[in-house]
Amino acid sequence: MLSDDLKSLLSTPLTPEIKSDSRYRLASVLVVIYGQSPTIIMTEKPKSMKYHAGEISFPGGKLDESDSDLLETALRETSEEIGLDVSKDQIVGQLTPVMTLNSGFLIFPFVSILKEIPPLITNSEVEKILHIPLNPLLETISKDTDPSHNLIDEMYTFEYQDQIVWGASARILKQIENTLRFI
Repeated sequence: MLSDDLKSLLSTPLTPEIKSDSRYRLASVLVVIYGQSPTIIMTEKPKSMKYHAGEISFPGGKLDESDSDLLETALRETSEEIGLDVSKDQIVGQLTPVMTLNSGFLIFPFVSILKEIPPLITNSEVEKILHIPLNPLLETISKDTDPSHNLIDEMYTFEYQDQIVWGASARILKQIENTLRFI
């Protein structure tokens, strides 16, 4: 089963503690993969948002002073944005943090693999919840050819229903693609 294989490959130890770095604002996201035929949850941000307007991203957000660590941030934000409550013991691993291109965030991605999920509900920070078949999404990987996007590391894009996933979200997907390549 894919989820067991993915869990075993996500051997990065959880390090949700808060590490201060004045160059970046800290944030975290939750990568939720669910179902027999792996499906990944992503969101489309409203075009009215201050940061990342209209972009496809993972549920999550910036560290709040009331959060005890970045994992708590990801879980809280996921619950607020899409109404999905995930517990700490449902987290199977953590991917390498990624930076955003223009907004100055350092994002810590955590991964949860669930058998099923309840119906989800958006809040004002989410225009639409996307339930994307994982393998077909990963097969759309391309190098990001937009010169303004290539300011940090290697940049990629993925495509889903004529929408482009790029930036930090695409670099998180690339880590998943790299992980699954070993299965």
